[in-house]
Amino acid sequence: MRDCLFLVADKNMEGMLKGFFSRDAFHHAVGCGHFDFDFRQDMVVAHGQNDPGLYTRANEFLQPYANTHRHAVVIVDAEWEGSPGKAAISQRIGEHLVDAGWSDDKGCAVVITPELENWVWQDSPHVCSALGFDRSFAALRTTLEAKGFWQPDAAKPDRPKEAVEWVLRYSKKGRSSSIYQQLATRVTAKRCTDEAFHVLRISLLRWFPPAG
Repeated sequence: MRDCLFLVADKNMEGMLKGFFSRDAFHHAVGCGHFDFDFRQDMVVAHGQNDPGLYTRANEFLQPYANTHRHAVVIVDAEWEGSPGKAAISQRIGEHLVDAGWSDDKGCAVVITPELENWVWQDSPHVCSALGFDRSFAALRTTLEAKGFWQPDAAKPDRPKEAVEWVLRYSKKGRSSSIYQQLATRVTAKRCTDEAFHVLRISLLRWFPPAG
């Protein structure tokens, strides 16, 4: 059987995972043991469904893989029109995982608050490069604070997606999944303080403990 299936809501999350798992010895960045990952076999994108579709139909996407993968991870955003909130989404995705064939300790629901772009924001020149901003990260943060996207005492922007979109407009750079893939390839996971990433990391550590 394959080690782990990742079901994601859109191409931006697909790009993020492709970038991260394309790293040499990517498991070291998480701190877990090695596991095999091939995006052609181990990643499913719910094209056309986005986050609301996974909230209601994740089990349908998962079921064909119940006999091919030991573990499964579903990653969705917490914020979308009509969202019932993070706790309800997490519970529903967990139910989908069990219904599709993964018991509570074999599957993982990762709900990002408010959305994927929260994983973008950390103090790194690679963020500036990926977003087309030709100055330092400190200058980028100062600019976003002045525009009201980032509070001076906050670790991340209040509206991470809107902040990304503003920088891309400012830089005259088109938005695409390749931006997320580039970031995940270069930015260190050790600086990521996002709670949803921590949930993913804990599951991978439990399923694939480090050697020794």
